[in-house]
Amino acid sequence: MHVQIPRMASRNSDNKPKLLSQEEATKIDKELFDDYQFSVDQLMELAGLSCATAIAKSYPVAPSGANKVLVCCGPGNNGGDGLVCARHLKLFGYDPEVYYPKPTDKDLYNRLCTQCKKMNISFVSNLPDAGHTDESYALIVDALFGFSFKPPVRDEFKPAIALLKETKVPVCSIDIPSGWDVEKGDQDGFQPACLISLTAPKKCAESFKGEHHWLGGRFIPEALGKKYKLELPEYPGTDCVVRLS
Repeated sequence: MHVQIPRMASRNSDNKPKLLSQEEATKIDKELFDDYQFSVDQLMELAGLSCATAIAKSYPVAPSGANKVLVCCGPGNNGGDGLVCARHLKLFGYDPEVYYPKPTDKDLYNRLCTQCKKMNISFVSNLPDAGHTDESYALIVDALFGFSFKPPVRDEFKPAIALLKETKVPVCSIDIPSGWDVEKGDQDGFQPACLISLTAPKKCAESFKGEHHWLGGRFIPEALGKKYKLELPEYPGTDCVVRLS
């Protein structure tokens, strides 16, 4: 029987932002970088903090100490969000471990890895099987692929995708459940328990049937939101996430 973190009760919401196509998501990202002069690490920090916050609201830290989290990171920006998320989860009282099968050898990603290691976050080189995962971890964070993903899944990531499908542990996917078509959604049977959409939900979110759907990344300038008719919901107070369902 796997270790469980208490779950926050779901509640309904009328928040229905626009669902983005892959092309729209790419254009918005480009404008944030080129026109609004955000840097990659700025947005990554905001996104990773949003993801950790949504996870903490959905699966609060267990007083029993059963708070071990496996964070599976891919080679791109989604993986960078996962590394930031792991750091904030550590600060929130969780015990994250990172599986990073294909590290990106760039300064930003090297710094993110150093920050995690300096905070005593372990990096595991061998992916545990589903049985071990179910016994040892309370949650899995899926930060393998983002909205730029196009099938097929490369060989080095197939074991991680298989684990996401087989595990009984709740999976929290960052922006896009890994392996999904960004617009068509679930093509192969994997359903995360929690989805944290960033900027705005992508079209694939229509296929999400899990318990918790959040919108994170409170960084969209009003003019950009109006240009793309994002119809973003109002964030409560000073929160960096808002519950969609």
